Amino acid sequence: MGAFGMPGGWEIIAILAVVLLLFGPSQLPKLAKTFGKSAKALKDGMEGKLADDDDEDSKESAKAEKSDKGAE
Repeated sequence: MGAFGMPGGWEIIAILAVVLLLFGPSQLPKLAKTFGKSAKALKDGMEGKLADDDDEDSKESAKAEKSDKGAE
C-alpha cells in the first residue's frame, strides 16, 4: 500500500481516457507504433546493438558503385 506504487485499475482507465481525449482515436495507432519503435531502440541501445543508419547507407551505396563499375 505504498503511496507511489503501480497504478491500479481505475488509475489506468483514467490515464487511457485522457490519452484518448488528447490524441483521438485516429492518432492512437501512430502513437503506439512510435512508442514501440522507441522501446525497441532503447532496448537495442542498452544491449549495444544500435548501428548507425549512415554506416548502413554508405555500405549499400559502396556496393552499388562497385556493381556499376563492374558492368562498364
